[in-house]
Amino acid sequence: MDHDLIIIGGGAAGLGAARAGQWSKADTLLVTDGPPGGDCTFTGCVPSKTLLSAARDGLAFPEAMARVRSTVERIAATETSDVLRELGTHVIEDRAYLANHDTVVVGERRITAPRILIATGGRPSLPPIPGLDDVDVQTNETLFDLKHQPATLGIVGGGPIGCEMAEAFTRLGTSVTLFETATRLLPREEFEASSIVEAALRSLGVDVQTKASIQRVDGAIRLHSEFGSVEVEALLVATGRVPNTGGLALDQLGLKVNDRGFIETDARLETSIRGVYAAGDVTGKLPFTHAADEMGRVAASNALGKGYGGRYRTDHTPWVTFTMPEVARIGVTESEAATMGGRVAYLPLSEMDRAITDGAEEGFIKLIAAPKRLTRRLFGGRIIGATIVAPRAGEMINEVALLMRSGSFTGRLAQTVHAYPTWGFGIQKAAGQFFGSVEGREARPARAS
Repeated sequence: MDHDLIIIGGGAAGLGAARAGQWSKADTLLVTDGPPGGDCTFTGCVPSKTLLSAARDGLAFPEAMARVRSTVERIAATETSDVLRELGTHVIEDRAYLANHDTVVVGERRITAPRILIATGGRPSLPPIPGLDDVDVQTNETLFDLKHQPATLGIVGGGPIGCEMAEAFTRLGTSVTLFETATRLLPREEFEASSIVEAALRSLGVDVQTKASIQRVDGAIRLHSEFGSVEVEALLVATGRVPNTGGLALDQLGLKVNDRGFIETDARLETSIRGVYAAGDVTGKLPFTHAADEMGRVAASNALGKGYGGRYRTDHTPWVTFTMPEVARIGVTESEAATMGGRVAYLPLSEMDRAITDGAEEGFIKLIAAPKRLTRRLFGGRIIGATIVAPRAGEMINEVALLMRSGSFTGRLAQTVHAYPTWGFGIQKAAGQFFGSVEGREARPARAS
């Protein structure tokens, strides 16, 4: 065998796997058909959060986009092929496909390893809207290359990307219309979280249209929905992703994919073919950079039989929508917890001192606990989910993630002394409700919506 592990794909999952290979002292080859870093570094998290920050700082469009380019260049420089080679990973910059369970083909070369990891990521999907193919459509892969600021922008898709970019471009001075087919924005989140984000976007001037499906698009970028038509200068489509599996020759190997084309794996991230693993967006599990990084490390460690392995747990992975306020979530929602014996502690920010001092009272902390297997509700049971809507929600959720990952009792959150007045103090205050009345609030049974 030429190597111990071959990784196909240089995005977040591939880089996480490469790090696991380095830690395990394994002979690891990374094959990537683009610069390492992938979607997150060049067209995802890094540019989008930079643009949001620049817009909130009051920068004009040219300066904001310059900051985006500078930030991407700076971060990309830390994960180049040369950097990976210096750290001990072999790198080939080319396309690869699987010849069999232990062989990949790169150009004219056949390269072997007892374990192969597919980490080829995903790409934006475009809905089958009549006329969409006839207009200039922006996705996250092209949006940050804009040279001129559009006066008007239509955004199709009210998920995290759509909401974040609606805020960013509105703050930059673009008139934004945001379309979502569901009854509310961020339909995966708690209903109240959706309501707060929608109200925040409307207060900035975003024209939010929910329950609005685009029926067709005309050549002048005129979007027609049930509520009429809107003409825009630019159009961003943010309606989900599809896996990058073309050219891998998966059909020839008989590797199983689901009905949406994502690669199926077991909990250890091994595919239907023994010795072949998959991680990141190509699996369709959770489309987040930190999830892909975690999956890459878990899959590589399992493949090599060394280091940090085991099962990958989607329910232990938090995620954040970086609007203002932020929406952070981990585990189940209250509605899902209603059938699990869940109890809910709820604290509105209007009753949290740090939120009052900062004049940022729109939001809440919701912790969801359920009985442990043997000890039941002793010491509060276990946390199975949380949603936080607050200016620092993305930082606050990590404490809950740690508690869930460690399997600790809910009482640890209430017991741990938090500095006052911090945003994290609200976590302690909310957790106390599982043990009695805290300023008139107590935990209650979870309710189905």
